[in-house]
Amino acid sequence: MYLYHFGLQELPFTLTPNTHFFYGLPSHNEALQVLQTTVQTGEGFIKVTGEVGTGKTLICRKLMNELPKAFVTAYIPNPYLTPEEIRWALATEIGVFEGSDPSPSHNEQLDQQQLTQLIHYRLMALSAKGKSVVLIIDEAQALPAETLEALRLFTNLETESRKLLQVVLFGQPELDERIASKALRQLRQRISFSYQLRTMNNQEVVAYIQHRMSRAAGEQPRPIFSTENCLLIAQASGGVPRLVNVLCHKALMLAYGQGLKQVTNENVLLAIKDTNDVTLPLWQRARYFSGQLTSLLVSSRMSIAMLMSVFVLVALLIAALVISKKSKVTTLNKIEINSHSGEVIHQVAWQRQERIDWEHNNKTEWRHFSSRSSSS
Repeated sequence: MYLYHFGLQELPFTLTPNTHFFYGLPSHNEALQVLQTTVQTGEGFIKVTGEVGTGKTLICRKLMNELPKAFVTAYIPNPYLTPEEIRWALATEIGVFEGSDPSPSHNEQLDQQQLTQLIHYRLMALSAKGKSVVLIIDEAQALPAETLEALRLFTNLETESRKLLQVVLFGQPELDERIASKALRQLRQRISFSYQLRTMNNQEVVAYIQHRMSRAAGEQPRPIFSTENCLLIAQASGGVPRLVNVLCHKALMLAYGQGLKQVTNENVLLAIKDTNDVTLPLWQRARYFSGQLTSLLVSSRMSIAMLMSVFVLVALLIAALVISKKSKVTTLNKIEINSHSGEVIHQVAWQRQERIDWEHNNKTEWRHFSSRSSSS
């Protein structure tokens, strides 16, 4: 893919939990310290919760890798099991059927009580050898209530000094809601320690990305993600490690497709647009695009000058059209006024002519009347 292009030895942002890339975030380190301490003191139930993608499975694998040899781990990644199925899974994990056929057909005559006794005997045998058994269940929020109760009953198996079985539950916050119910109050009281994972802050995201890139690149990593890239990813992902991995992987793919040796902010924004459950705050987008606009203006002064010239010409043209329109309106008004004045003058002249004619006629008639009077 893009390994050779960026000089990487392995993919740095895969979604598979890989302890080789374990960074040791403060939240993860604290959770591991709580787990290791409580497991070694022989507590019954331990609970670790966190939102989707906060690294629960990675911590789970890290814990199994770092437990001393005196511990036997049983790992159940798919907990959506009935009480009967969880017993069979536990029996298989701790080696109840070692040296025999563990298939259901071979053991179909075993009832649940007999199976529980076999598990008890196996736990006692391991304890006699100085071994402690830790049952680790991932995605524990999916456990049915009956299965949780069966697990609680398993923790009743103990010696005079310690529990024969310890249970570590990894789950989403929904696990807390379920355990808070009245029906599971007995289990709730058995939980000795709890820890809740948190998301990363901006500085932790920057360090997290740089750590994974240096792990994947080897001894001499090249700067591929800038600090600004990392901060954009931190804002969009909300500090969730899984979403950070998704965005970084997509940004690397986009940069590789463009032949770039470094990731750009445009690559990151396209990755954000293409990913579900991530969003960039509006103020952050406005800040970024305003910066891009400023850079564009600075880098293209000639184009801006030409653009301003066009704007000036357009403004002058509009002004000329407005002035022309006003002049036309004024001319039309003058024509209307002159036309009206002409009509008035014509009417006055006509009235004056009528008066002159009337006076002339009156004078003529008066002369005739005077002449007739003189004759008589």
